[in-house]
Amino acid sequence: MKISRRSFLSYSGGTALTLYVYNNFGMPVAMAAPIPGGTLNPGAVPKFLSPLIIPPAMPTSEPNAYDVAVRQFTQQILPELLPATTVWSYGSTTHPGTFNYPAFTLEATSGVPVTVTWRNELVDASGKFLPHLLPVDPTLHWANPPGGDTGRDSRPTFATTPGPYTGPVPIVTHVHGMEGVPDWSDGYAEAWFLPAANNIPAGYATEGTWYDFFNQKAQDEGGIAAWAPGTAKFTYPNRQRASTVWYHDHTLGMTRLNVYAGPAGFYLIRGPGGEEPTDAVTGLQAVLPGPAPTVGTSPFDPDIREIPIAIQDRSFNADGSLFYPDTREFFDGYDGPYIPSTDVSPIWNPEFFGNCIVVNGRTWPYLDVAPRRYRFRLLNGCQSRFVILKFDDPMVDVWQIGSEGGYLRAPVPLKEILMSPAERADIIVDFAGVKFGKNVTLLNAGPDAPYGGGGFRRADPLTTGQVMQFRVKQSVPASFVDPTTPPAQLVMPTIPAPVIPDMTRRLALLELTAAPASEPEIPIEARLGTFDTNVGAPAGITYLKWEDPVTENPTLDTTETWELYNFTEDAHPIHIHEVFFQVINRQRLDKVTGLPIRTPTPPPPTENGYKDTVIAYPGEVTRVQMRFGIEGQYVWHCHIVEHEDNEMMRPYRIGPEQEGQPE
Repeated sequence: MKISRRSFLSYSGGTALTLYVYNNFGMPVAMAAPIPGGTLNPGAVPKFLSPLIIPPAMPTSEPNAYDVAVRQFTQQILPELLPATTVWSYGSTTHPGTFNYPAFTLEATSGVPVTVTWRNELVDASGKFLPHLLPVDPTLHWANPPGGDTGRDSRPTFATTPGPYTGPVPIVTHVHGMEGVPDWSDGYAEAWFLPAANNIPAGYATEGTWYDFFNQKAQDEGGIAAWAPGTAKFTYPNRQRASTVWYHDHTLGMTRLNVYAGPAGFYLIRGPGGEEPTDAVTGLQAVLPGPAPTVGTSPFDPDIREIPIAIQDRSFNADGSLFYPDTREFFDGYDGPYIPSTDVSPIWNPEFFGNCIVVNGRTWPYLDVAPRRYRFRLLNGCQSRFVILKFDDPMVDVWQIGSEGGYLRAPVPLKEILMSPAERADIIVDFAGVKFGKNVTLLNAGPDAPYGGGGFRRADPLTTGQVMQFRVKQSVPASFVDPTTPPAQLVMPTIPAPVIPDMTRRLALLELTAAPASEPEIPIEARLGTFDTNVGAPAGITYLKWEDPVTENPTLDTTETWELYNFTEDAHPIHIHEVFFQVINRQRLDKVTGLPIRTPTPPPPTENGYKDTVIAYPGEVTRVQMRFGIEGQYVWHCHIVEHEDNEMMRPYRIGPEQEGQPE
């Protein structure tokens, strides 16, 4: 029976379809079918055959300076028995062997600035541009190089439904979680640049609308030489506390595709001694599990015990290539008509869920561990998928010690970890209680569909319900005593309490739908906007596009509380560039007026620290507070990247307009 994506989601309540088979006793056994994807059946991909790759540190080109390019190459993501996959990722131009998916880790010290020259080298051996690996929908508000200098960064119009864009690929890198970064180094979505290829079509824009303005600003404020074609040189202040940051592409209307192709990696900021946890028993600086990978470390070094772990979902074709849908029909069965006859984009999908779990660039890998403590820096790098992580052995002891903005106020014992796309969790995992020789599986109890925070059916237990395996095989002497500080004894660095804000902003998370002829309403865009609580819903809601004037304009050195009113059916991970914030509380909304009701609930202990991404649940207002310490042009957006790419991103400005800035 052929089941369309719409029927699939509708039948299963937005989760995996349940099928029934019969065991030897004639009793029905429920099983979840793998969600749709490419021509490679995820059930046919052997699990736990490939060792986990531990990304080493990226080598510098000179002290406190990196020279990093994006290139195309092939890599074994599926097990060795299956074909290799063509991907993109970052690597050091001065160390050719460093190109890997995910990228090697950029290391920095709190208070010590770093510069990175980012290069777009998506060209072939003859210098001609490489087209995208995935289908690019040109009907969105996107970078749009074919529009030239007057039509770039726009939503084009068409006389007939267009096919995918096949021209040169724009990129711009954002270091996600960098506090106090100058706007010219933030990876603004309209500051992209094409590769310096020798066959760029005539009339194409080679840089985004803000590229030249930021290029000049880098020279004037940063003392940096003019950026060469196909490059940008950014400065990162690293002024924040020790934290787990990451970097990825951020091109307007293409982030979902560029990141899915591979360009992403960790960026770790390590703090000075006074900003590290102490041991409540000894009073000395705590000893956390380590060592971490360094430059030149083997990706399979058994002695590494501080390990970055990037969890992503992908789908594949039988030839090993990445699969991403080339039609809107994949999502909900709607097969047209599309733009220009309706408002429905022909290729963009409102969400995407890969049917294979990829960890550090390999499907369902394993890691040999000793019966002792490890530190894992987790990243949910999925497109749309929320994960709920848990070990299948109750003898594994798990504590969370940090989130995006560094250490929590106190360590938190956990049985499971909820992570939305782009969230990070710094955890200590102790395998000492696990029987030697046993294999432990890290499971995903989240859904194979949009997450709303309520009831749902878990991911397919045979595929996306599994993440990776830990094999307790490394021996330790019988007299071994773990030298690291027990998590319960950790005393964390102080975090100031929230203050009375200088201003409170009321913002809206929205979805725009359309009803094509003879069709029910279907989503066509995700939106952000404002909400006037003096008026209430729906009259007080203003829908805004990326192109609309800035509505969030904090004054320098002020503290604001942003209230995020979620009027959609999905939870959204909201990311605010340039700042870290504290989660204040959440509160239910009246279904008619949209106004807060009931008593606000404080954040859970896992959010009791600084964050840069927060889950805004449907039917709730989520309140966050931050201080704005540098003037400039930034963005805030949903980090479900399919939403971000189709209007769920807004510019915001700290301070006044800048002289000469683009309109």
